[in-house]
Amino acid sequence: MRAVRRRSAELKWMIGSVHVAADNGMMKPLDGVRILDLATFIAAPFATTVMAEFGAEVIKVEHPTGDPMRRFGTPTEAEGQTLAWLSEARNKKSVTLDLKTPQGVAVVKELVKRSDILAENFRPGTMEKWGLGPDVLMAINPKLVMLRVTGYGQTGPYKDRPGFARIAHAVGGLTYLAGEPGGAPVTPGSTSLADYISGFYGTIGLLMALRVAEKTGKGQIVDIALYESIFRVLDEIAPLYAKHGVVREREGRNTLNACPHGHFPCSDGNWVAIACTSDKMWERMAVNVLKRPELAQSHPTTRSRLDDRDTIDGVVEELTMSMPMKDVVAACTAGDVPCGSVNSIADVFEDPHFAAREVLTRYQHETLGEVVVPSVLPRLTETPGAIDALGPPLGSAKDYVLDELIKDDGQLRNK
Repeated sequence: MRAVRRRSAELKWMIGSVHVAADNGMMKPLDGVRILDLATFIAAPFATTVMAEFGAEVIKVEHPTGDPMRRFGTPTEAEGQTLAWLSEARNKKSVTLDLKTPQGVAVVKELVKRSDILAENFRPGTMEKWGLGPDVLMAINPKLVMLRVTGYGQTGPYKDRPGFARIAHAVGGLTYLAGEPGGAPVTPGSTSLADYISGFYGTIGLLMALRVAEKTGKGQIVDIALYESIFRVLDEIAPLYAKHGVVREREGRNTLNACPHGHFPCSDGNWVAIACTSDKMWERMAVNVLKRPELAQSHPTTRSRLDDRDTIDGVVEELTMSMPMKDVVAACTAGDVPCGSVNSIADVFEDPHFAAREVLTRYQHETLGEVVVPSVLPRLTETPGAIDALGPPLGSAKDYVLDELIKDDGQLRNK
């Protein structure tokens, strides 16, 4: 296996340039949009983080003890700021409020008057119990757009159940597909996948709802359920079952509808992914890479290869096991066959393509020094997003929120 190496000085040049908080004067797409982020852990806050990267001002409302995300992940020397918090709460301004108190509710209502979006991910009915339901908030600000993210949505028999990404993966159908045939279902990569996918859907919903609010003057609710976000990205699994009654099962390292299409071991202990998704790609694999043109003639169609999967996969694996990973990738690339290395995070830090695209950003933190985080997506050529600050210290924007935004006369300030 490739040696797992910790960060070293010689790798720094492979990462994007150092970013420090600065206003370069460049317009961002969401300049002028203000978001009140009441949400925690991880989906709804991720949606607002994406928007913050593109210019939206995000007021992060936290309980006085801090967002649970501050305690999630690897601790740092900066109190209450894990690496996960620093990365995922970037570009936000923190203020602490207890929403169970009249004072906290009053501050939220004042901020709603001055905001375009409110994001929350409490169980259905919680905001209403605090006197902060949509009817109340939209009476204060009719153009307000609300993002509500929960495990199961705002309606339905499961709506009151607690839900996290792992549960969403299970209920949404992804976990059932993950693992070896006949084996136990396994974690499908990241335990937070549903959170991040739901966050992207939340961002899309917010942008569309904002567009409508601009045209009509009327806000609306964006209702996101974690399990639905996962279910939506499972390609043809639903129409296949509805039409033919087929239940897709766990496929291990292969794929149900293409061959060869999976992960293959190499002689140095590493793995590659090879994907021949069409007959033409298979022909190039057989002729250019395997040097077995007769296989292109004997197995010309996807169906013929699936019916003889063991033979086809065996031939491909014989090749991959005859050389190290880099040589396999080089041979497939030269033969115009889709192939890639199965990368660990250590491999990512060494990969020249990641470096050329600046997929990683080095940020100079005032307390911790250099912190490396994923860069901004998507990439816009004329009005790109930026990382202006990492996750903020707890309550660091209190004076700004109360004195500048609300212009509090002292009655609303936390005691």
